Amino acid sequence: MNFIIIEDELKTAKSLQHTIQELKPESRMIGQYQSIERSVEALSQEIHPDLIFMDVQLADGLCFEIFKAVKVKCPIIFCTAYDEYSLQAFNSNGVDYIVKPASKEDISEALRKVDELKNFFQQKSTPDLEAILSRLSTPSGKTSFLVFKNQKYTTVQTDNIAYFYIHNDITSLVTFDRQEFTLNQSLDQITSSVSTKQFFRVNRQYIVNFKAIKEVEHYFLRKLHVKLVIETAEKLLINKEKSHAFLSWMEQR
Repeated sequence: MNFIIIEDELKTAKSLQHTIQELKPESRMIGQYQSIERSVEALSQEIHPDLIFMDVQLADGLCFEIFKAVKVKCPIIFCTAYDEYSLQAFNSNGVDYIVKPASKEDISEALRKVDELKNFFQQKSTPDLEAILSRLSTPSGKTSFLVFKNQKYTTVQTDNIAYFYIHNDITSLVTFDRQEFTLNQSLDQITSSVSTKQFFRVNRQYIVNFKAIKEVEHYFLRKLHVKLVIETAEKLLINKEKSHAFLSWMEQR
């Protein structure tokens, strides 16, 4: 498998390349580009990849400008810090949409989807492309979490979780009926395992369920203050860089 990476952060691109080649030792990176302009040049003349890993926000604009300038025929796995462009991504040969920071498990799952798509086409002479892409791209997430309390194991349904948070390096979940359980996963791991349609990581300390949001108000320095139906120990503030993505996430319901 020949792949290219379109990513304007060199450190991120290098880490992504390492993970891909660790998961797919037979794969070969045949190009790495940081801008729309250079990507268009390469895809127009030089290379014919089997797969593209592409950041949405590049040094000179949004990656979707690439598709206006050149026809891209191979599948694309989008990797981005924001989840507001998922619909455009799946309308642009997107097979998966990974929200940064991408874990090894995220990348492995995305590659599995590419393999599934490839096998589907090999087995069907007239495949229903729309149906297979729809099935592959449907947002999914854990339906429950295993917890331990009072010397007993039990499961908490994800739909019943109002928010996850971390304090003093201890990760916990709080349910809508105000029960609290500790977890052995990090917030990064939880972020990658829950549905991005249902949950949003508002800052380094909290991941909130859409159903738990009571209201949102403007705060100092163009931040947002998120109020939940259940009070939290500290104010949930979203910085100005993430505010637009959060409001777009709320609107896309």
